[in-house]
Amino acid sequence: MQHVKVIKMTSEDVNGVFHIEELVHPKHHWSKNSFYNEVANNLASYYCIKDDNNNILAYIGSWQIIEEVHITTLAVHPNFRGLQLAQILLIQVLLNCYKKMVKYVTLEVRESNIPAITLYQKFLFESIGMRKNYYQDNGENAVIMFTQNIWYDTFKNNFNNIKSNINKVAVTYAE
Repeated sequence: MQHVKVIKMTSEDVNGVFHIEELVHPKHHWSKNSFYNEVANNLASYYCIKDDNNNILAYIGSWQIIEEVHITTLAVHPNFRGLQLAQILLIQVLLNCYKKMVKYVTLEVRESNIPAITLYQKFLFESIGMRKNYYQDNGENAVIMFTQNIWYDTFKNNFNNIKSNINKVAVTYAE
């Protein structure tokens, strides 16, 4: 079984993250400077998944604002999809939320991105609205998704169940 580790993203990881960003979002993507700025931002938490050869396979970013975390970006290298990497990244964000006493998690996702919406629903995110013409590249709408209070038993039990069912790779989570 392949082993992966979740690490806190540093400026040294930006080139690898940017490579995935260009693959996943070829027409409209974040700039390298955006990632450098996010890594240096005290409100932001960015993580990437690396394999044993130190290759970056996926990444996620979020901002904490008081008792809420907003997921800003998540992407998995196309060659490594199907390994539960997006789930692992969401688990990492939620582990941080529990450490920091955060209550809610929110995000926007393209209306057409059914696989991502399905993943977020698995984590009990619910659609609470729409941002019309949100995406600059094509004017696509964004679905606004939000969790219930992550400290509720229903959410925690679901989270623990997902975490215990990661079985496609062996994972070491960041501290």
